[in-house]
Amino acid sequence: MTDSRTPEAILEPDLPIIDPHHHLWDLRPMLPMFPEPHHHFIAALVDNAHYTFDQLQTHLNSGHNIIGTVFMECSAFYDASLGDTLKPVGEVEFVNGVAAQAASGLYGPGRPCAGIVGHADLMLGSEAGAVLDALRAAAPRRFRGIRHQGAWDADPVVLGPPFHAPEGLYRDATFRQGFAELGKRAMTFDAWVLEPQLPDVIDLARAFPDQPICLDHCGTPLGVAAYKGRLHERFDIWRRNIHELAKCENVVVKLGGMAMAFCALPEDGPAAGHGSEHLAALWRPYIETCIEAFGPERAMFESNYPVDYWGADYAVLWNAFKHLTRSASADEKAALYAGTAARFYGLDHLLG
Repeated sequence: MTDSRTPEAILEPDLPIIDPHHHLWDLRPMLPMFPEPHHHFIAALVDNAHYTFDQLQTHLNSGHNIIGTVFMECSAFYDASLGDTLKPVGEVEFVNGVAAQAASGLYGPGRPCAGIVGHADLMLGSEAGAVLDALRAAAPRRFRGIRHQGAWDADPVVLGPPFHAPEGLYRDATFRQGFAELGKRAMTFDAWVLEPQLPDVIDLARAFPDQPICLDHCGTPLGVAAYKGRLHERFDIWRRNIHELAKCENVVVKLGGMAMAFCALPEDGPAAGHGSEHLAALWRPYIETCIEAFGPERAMFESNYPVDYWGADYAVLWNAFKHLTRSASADEKAALYAGTAARFYGLDHLLG
């Protein structure tokens, strides 16, 4: 992930940031299961097949004031010895070790993986509770909740085979039995769906009004495969659903993921070399709509690294966000860059 371009000057370098969404993985053994390398998404993954603590630390030291991060599940480092049901515990164990390494202070003042979001298969129904308990036991100080992604589309090329969830997952009765186990344990839920599926998240949030839910990646607008060239056409549909979802006070939104290949904002990649002002212009309609709908107290900027390497390097990505908040007040910036993430994921201790 080297870059020969002249680095941008870091905007507002003292602004505290909690990056609430990044991954750690080693995909090299898994690459043969993915579609051929020219697939719109896998091209970025090939360049980032190995993304662990050293690479993350390089990005956190890029000049922005990253005071802490939240790890987001990505099916990495599962423990096969635990069996299919409990193997996601291995991912949390691994990340908790990374967090402990960072907490030593040897690598700087920031606290990577201060919060950990793992995975449990909620299609286990009420039996998912035992998995949730095992995940918490693996990282009792840092585990916050789970993500069970529901991304699906009728066009299989949009996602590629490894990423498809069942159609209508979040409306499934058995899934919702498992989902109810989160509330019994005061755990968070991250929802990743594609833009046409936003009504599924709305329905889920209404059915569980006391369950904290975070919508990942602005709801993932689509600009590839069957949706190529249709971002403008579908914008009003996306905007109506975002405003409808925002009426659910238990939901917050992550502002990011726009540099993923799925969104085609930009279309070229990986790390196409666009400057932060250009990226800010591409993302402005989506980011500003989300902030308008949810308010700064229910919105948080995210890196979604290394997936968003497709369209932006880490420093440029945060500069783009800062361009978008030039006119925001100090209190609004405090919420958008750290406060909302701290409150949702229980990381207030990072704010001092």
